[in-house]
Amino acid sequence: MDVSQKIAVLGTGKIGEALLSGMIRAGWSPADLLVTARRADRAADLRDRYGVEAVGNPDAAKSADTLILAVKPQDMGALLDELAPHVAADRLVISAAAGIPTAWFEERLAEGTPVVRVMPNTPVLVDEGMSVISAGRHAGEEHLARTEAIFQPVGKTLRVPEKQQDAATALSGSGPAYFYYLVEAMTDAGILLGLPRAQAHDLIVQSAIGAAVMLRDSGEHPVRLREAVTSPAGTTINAIRELEKHGVRAALLDALEAARDRSRELASGA
Repeated sequence: MDVSQKIAVLGTGKIGEALLSGMIRAGWSPADLLVTARRADRAADLRDRYGVEAVGNPDAAKSADTLILAVKPQDMGALLDELAPHVAADRLVISAAAGIPTAWFEERLAEGTPVVRVMPNTPVLVDEGMSVISAGRHAGEEHLARTEAIFQPVGKTLRVPEKQQDAATALSGSGPAYFYYLVEAMTDAGILLGLPRAQAHDLIVQSAIGAAVMLRDSGEHPVRLREAVTSPAGTTINAIRELEKHGVRAALLDALEAARDRSRELASGA
């Protein structure tokens, strides 16, 4: 991947800053990176911390080969109005905003502009993110590879057809919140069972980390891993029985469908 191309991160909040940091660690020169921010003090902080140039949105659009749009979905319309007159059709536009399809950008930019849609999740802040990538109508292999190079320093990437983005949003975009919710509930259970909160938290978090690493590295199906912990007439099978009795599996299916449906509504402007 050519790391000499100029890249601009527009709307450098937490996710944008994580990408900026990741690119620098992956070999991009700060001299080839531009940032924009709504507040002057934020722009100055990014400039001082990373050695990058802070500019206005129109200047970023004129200068950069790749534009990463990292503003909130509700702010994207105003940003596109500001950018569109300055974005040449040979620029790559990467959107990290949830729910907005590539066609929306293509209608507002010069004909033929390549657009790539990315749904990252918040673990990009600790280099363990999952970023789901979809090509717009004019984006080819080169544009997808460039997008992957930008997001891979902060986690894993996965290419999917854009029609699967709503499902990916439900699974990985919102996914960390489900695990936090589960840890919260398990911590409360630990307190109910007589453990101090801090000890319950440590037990659960390390168990979660260990289980995740085993899922990632063992190659085993989750059913096999669960069965390895589930002894006949033991503690685990009694707990699993209660989860099944309360319909936890069905509730998860319903919850993920609800998240997917809301993603579709957001994409349609609802």
